[in-house]
Parts: sequence; C-alpha cells; structure tokens
Amino acid sequence: MEESVNELTTTIHLSSREHGSSPAGLLEEYIASLPLDDQKVISEIQSSDGLKAMILIYRGENSGSRFLITQEGVTIGRAPVSGVFLDDVTVSRVHAVIEKSQTGFVVKDSGSLNGTYVNGESVNQVELNSGDQIQIGKFHLLFVTGVPKKKIVE
Repeated sequence: MEESVNELTTTIHLSSREHGSSPAGLLEEYIASLPLDDQKVISEIQSSDGLKAMILIYRGENSGSRFLITQEGVTIGRAPVSGVFLDDVTVSRVHAVIEKSQTGFVVKDSGSLNGTYVNGESVNQVELNSGDQIQIGKFHLLFVTGVPKKKIVE
C-alpha cells in the first residue's frame, strides 16, 4: 500500500506560544489590543496597590473574559461554583486556587489531573507576578495586579 503524501493527523500542543521577551510584554501587547473601556478596567487593577488582581482569558474558549480576584481569593475549575469557571474536560472540577499572600497572590494546584502551568513550567504553588501566563487545561490566562507601594518607615 502506498503512503499518503498528506498527513491527516496533527498534534495539539497545549503549552504557551512565545510572545515578546517577557510575560509582562505579552500582557502589555494584549492590553493594547483591547477596547478602551477594557483597558481602563485593567488600568484600575494595575493601580490597586496590589490589593486586587484579575485573570484575563487571552487564548482558548471564552477569550476576552476577565475575572476579578479580591483578597478573599478565587477558585478555578470546571465546577459551576468556581469563581473562574472553565468549562472543558481538560480542566479538573476543582483545578486550582489563587489566594492572597502577605506579598501578593499565589496560585496553588489542587491536585488536578492535567496540572497547572505558570510561564510554561508545571507548578504546585507559586507566587504570581503581573503578566504571568497561567495555563489550565487548554485555557491560557494572564494574571494582572498592581505593585504594592513600599511602606515608609519613620
């Protein structure tokens, strides 16, 4: 039997594509592509003194969706009660959580089947920086927060 010249199968690659030289570069590029009203909302988060954060879905189903994260934190998963509801079989029902820490926000994998990735690296728990890319299943998310102001000691 003669082999076909055309390959009919492909491999789905779930890791992040490279954009720019840093995670913050991708964030700025993405924000610039948004409507002005959305840019204003994100600007408010960036000037929130690190007290609030936001997750932006920049690739995958529901691209453009955004989820506010307050000091109470947020759950991420396929369960409808999740604060960040990602409806796909590649996402565990209770996949991960983002919690407020003393210095910012931390993402923690909740024992998910497919894992949680930050900037292409598999993580169990890691402190997030504004511009970090989070991959959960086939969803690619951007983390946005402000930089906490330094306290002046007198």
